[in-house]
Amino acid sequence: MLIREANTEDWPVIWPFFHKIVAAGETFTYPIDLSEEQGRDWWLLPAPNRTVVAVDDAGTVLGTAKMNNNHMGNGSHIASASYMVDPAHSGQGVGRALCEYTVEWARAAGFRAMQFNAVVETNVHAVKLYRSVGFEVLGTLPEGFRHPSKGYVGLHIMHCAL
Repeated sequence: MLIREANTEDWPVIWPFFHKIVAAGETFTYPIDLSEEQGRDWWLLPAPNRTVVAVDDAGTVLGTAKMNNNHMGNGSHIASASYMVDPAHSGQGVGRALCEYTVEWARAAGFRAMQFNAVVETNVHAVKLYRSVGFEVLGTLPEGFRHPSKGYVGLHIMHCAL
């Protein structure tokens, strides 16, 4: 698996699984009716932030990650990242590879830590993955997320010192 910079030519491949994940309303705080243009603008970040894709040997996009400053100004030393794996390729280590890549990117870029602002507590696979690469739950916003089938569930704030 290769992780490389995403480009505008990747968006038509990213959009179908991005849209499916967002529209399901189970893991992201994005509006479930997010338009393709909004999604592209929110996901394909300009420098110095980055968006990458994980591809297989044939060049098939398996998943994507965006990484950025979590805050501006005096909080800009903390990074954040988000991940989407094409459901057709889940369980193949794509999410782990993307997560590890973003942590290394943040470390190399001189960030002091990474923070995830809104990890849905029922997204147990993501929580387990993030914990395994060094993140901890700092706190949980009770009923901070309206899950389409589980009702109001918590949103974790997760942190990893770099």
